[in-house]
Amino acid sequence: MSTAIALPTFEDVIARFDPVMGMEVHVELGTVTKMFCGCSTAFGAEPNTQVCPTCLGFPGSLPVVNQMAVESAIRIGLALNCTIAEHCRFARKNYFYPDMPKNYQISQYDEPIAFDGWTEVTVDTADGAQVFRIGIERAHMEEDTGKSLHVGGATGRIHGASHSLLDYNRAGIPLIEIVTKPIEVDPALAPAVARAYVTELRELIRALGVSEARMELGQMRCDANVSLKPRGATVLGTRTETKNVNSLRSVERAVTYEIRRQATVLDAGEKIVQETRHWHEDTGETTPGRVKEEAEDYRYFPEPDLVPVAPSRDWVERLRGTLPEPPAARRARLQSEWGFTDLEMRDVVNAGALGLVAETIAAGADAAGAKKWWLGEIARTANERGVGVEESGITPAQVARVEELINDGALNDKLARQVVEGVLAGEGSPDEVVAARGLAVVSDESALASAVDDAIAAMPDVAEKIRGGNMGAVGALIGSVMKATRGQADAKRVRELIVQRLTA
Repeated sequence: MSTAIALPTFEDVIARFDPVMGMEVHVELGTVTKMFCGCSTAFGAEPNTQVCPTCLGFPGSLPVVNQMAVESAIRIGLALNCTIAEHCRFARKNYFYPDMPKNYQISQYDEPIAFDGWTEVTVDTADGAQVFRIGIERAHMEEDTGKSLHVGGATGRIHGASHSLLDYNRAGIPLIEIVTKPIEVDPALAPAVARAYVTELRELIRALGVSEARMELGQMRCDANVSLKPRGATVLGTRTETKNVNSLRSVERAVTYEIRRQATVLDAGEKIVQETRHWHEDTGETTPGRVKEEAEDYRYFPEPDLVPVAPSRDWVERLRGTLPEPPAARRARLQSEWGFTDLEMRDVVNAGALGLVAETIAAGADAAGAKKWWLGEIARTANERGVGVEESGITPAQVARVEELINDGALNDKLARQVVEGVLAGEGSPDEVVAARGLAVVSDESALASAVDDAIAAMPDVAEKIRGGNMGAVGALIGSVMKATRGQADAKRVRELIVQRLTA
């Protein structure tokens, strides 16, 4: 489908079609070692330095199941209200990719460890907040593939590249794939529900402590399945699968675009091709990947080198006892404790800053101050750099220290913004930035008094207005003093000195 063809508006499409979605989310588990061997899972190592005969698929090497990965899978399943299988097994999923060294992936097929669950998400609508229950088809264990780096082309993809490099450090890292049942909601809300689901799932995974779920690092990846059917029809349309969408905003945008694109194809009398598609963040479009295989194309068969996994009911119940407070309940509790409105809480959650705000408050800041910084200067800088707020370069403890300096009178708001700017630029801690930039508030009373006297002398007409009772003119003198002190005076104290001199 050429991008030159104008797409119908989203509103036009949903007036004629019902979208049906399915989300497949892969989560890299935060285990120390890989799924079936003892190699490290640490991020950022030199290519091909965290490999062994097992994760490289050498003949004669045998896999051994990572117990912590199984525990994490069970806890995820329990948190998603799934049934935990009493007996499940691994299978070989056969396909050829250069980044899959064995030419098969150890996964689970007909016997997942968790199945038939649900979770709920909340979406703000014109009629207020609405809660949607999302059915979970299954959550199963598998291993990740390696990583291909295509060199020489303009896009970083294989098309147009001169050669490819392979890094197998990621091969064998434990994954949990969470698959929803078909999601059918009010068509106008479909993209927002998709985003809300992935948002809720990310918060749940983080609360469980089984993964940092940082989408920008590939620790959590969403494949969005979308199909269209005529309004009121019962037969599902042909689906496409947009692969590896790596931000919450992009999940919503990708679903919206694919709904519009598929309608364009159907309006032209053509058929939707069941295929994978690539999401392009820069253009907001999807492009074809490969024709999507069916399950039989993978030639699944039981993994002969691994015994079945049979979690005892006692083990499962012990793990149930480790589950944290559900994210929705935690949000409601924190919102009440912080005194935030529904809109304020939604903004914090949508910015991915809930945990950061909570940690900042725990470090001593007040709720309003914590929210102000994370959703203001820090969010703006992170957005300019194209990273999440957690990657901005400042910690909750440092934000709390800035607030402490303000409350102690060592900084005013203007100077505090410069301190935050310096920390974000890598100039050190808040105290180091204050010292290096000379940003402390001028607290020397004699220096402030001298600056006030100079301002009064320079602006006698303004001084006369104040003596005559026009207190609105005080701002001009305050501005003059702040300019003279390079913004480092305490504006409240400056006002007090001006009033004392001119109205006593």
